[in-house]
Amino acid sequence: MRIFDPHIHMTSRTTDDYEAMHAAGVRAVVEPAFWLGQPRTSPASFLDYFDSLLGWEPFRAAQYGIAHHCTLALNPKEANDPRCVPVLDELPRYLVKDQVVAVGEIGYDSMTPAEDIALATQLQLAADHALPALVHTPHRDKLAGLRRTLDVVRESALPPERVLIDHLNEPTVKEAKTSGCWLGFSVYPDTKMDEKRMVAILRAHGPERVLVNSAADWGRSDPLKTRRVGDLMLAEGFTEDDADRVLWRNPVEFYGLSGRLNLDVTVTEATHEGNSVLRGGG
Repeated sequence: MRIFDPHIHMTSRTTDDYEAMHAAGVRAVVEPAFWLGQPRTSPASFLDYFDSLLGWEPFRAAQYGIAHHCTLALNPKEANDPRCVPVLDELPRYLVKDQVVAVGEIGYDSMTPAEDIALATQLQLAADHALPALVHTPHRDKLAGLRRTLDVVRESALPPERVLIDHLNEPTVKEAKTSGCWLGFSVYPDTKMDEKRMVAILRAHGPERVLVNSAADWGRSDPLKTRRVGDLMLAEGFTEDDADRVLWRNPVEFYGLSGRLNLDVTVTEATHEGNSVLRGGG
């Protein structure tokens, strides 16, 4: 089983996770820029973080045979912090980088006017740079957040077929599918979606334009949830082609809209800026 995790925060994970993911069939990941748990205090902290997603993290992933790309953006939560908003002026020079395959995560956290502005601005940036967009739906009042998101998408220059709406659940999937956007589902140990609910959604709504991710980060999460969904799909009567479509071909098609997706993994240097993933002298 080949797996492409289209939303995972590997900066928060260890090399043991990379090793386990490769053994489970993961061969590609996309890492969206997101909130780090502790508030940033200036745009400069974003820039160092963006640089790590473009350099160090692809290097780490390649050591374990995994292709790594990223999406960059001002995340919804920090769109409310005036200290962080100036990073929007820095984004254009990053969005031209080869490893960037979408603008994201953008969307809503608390559905504030500041988030409205950041979402509309970054959808325009995606259109300007011929990139798709990865949109985060709020954890609270998700259906209202979805509807507000879709209103902003409709008013933007970015067609819905270039938008992935993520963190969906049962109450939101039908409206999201009707919109023409791609559908993202995050499978967690305790919250959001689990494997059984995910397979039930696939049975009810089909595998078309559906992406399943682990969204694994620094909280309680599981970077192997994509594989667990694939195994349950097969156990519940889905075909290997169905699993391959959801776990590989769909994310390849969506992020391929960027024109930048390169799934060949090559390790060209023993170190990245003098650092390696090794410890000790052997």
